[in-house]
Amino acid sequence: MRVVIQRSKNASVTIEGVIHGKISYGLVVLIGIEHEDTQQDADWLIGKIIGLRIFSDEAGKMNLSIQEINGQFLIISQFTLHASTKKGNRPSYIQAARPETAIPLYDYFIRELSYRSSLSVETGKFGADMQVQLINDGPVTIWMDSKNRE
Repeated sequence: MRVVIQRSKNASVTIEGVIHGKISYGLVVLIGIEHEDTQQDADWLIGKIIGLRIFSDEAGKMNLSIQEINGQFLIISQFTLHASTKKGNRPSYIQAARPETAIPLYDYFIRELSYRSSLSVETGKFGADMQVQLINDGPVTIWMDSKNRE
């Protein structure tokens, strides 16, 4: 399971001209699920994301977690995070999980993140054509993969 996390001042996801999810200060999490991912991958990433100290304290140092600033999450599925660009110019998405595997893990990730963090969690819609807008604060962008835990 792969995520790109962006600290944002505000963000939204629009589907067919309608805002589907919107947050103010918090994290936009783009999540890509591959066919071998399990709930343990989601659990590990959730723990890391909740604990990331990437928000500024009173001294201006990145020392606070999203819980400490009472932030919000915007979670968006993005299979293209598993693109392979080794051959040719057309990316291959062979590692990305099929919907029957990815949707239950995506839903689990959202439920568990909401439960463990007790924070507001907004989402996109799995498989939809989405337009994402955000003001990346910092900018702070972090990439994590549950297969690279060590």
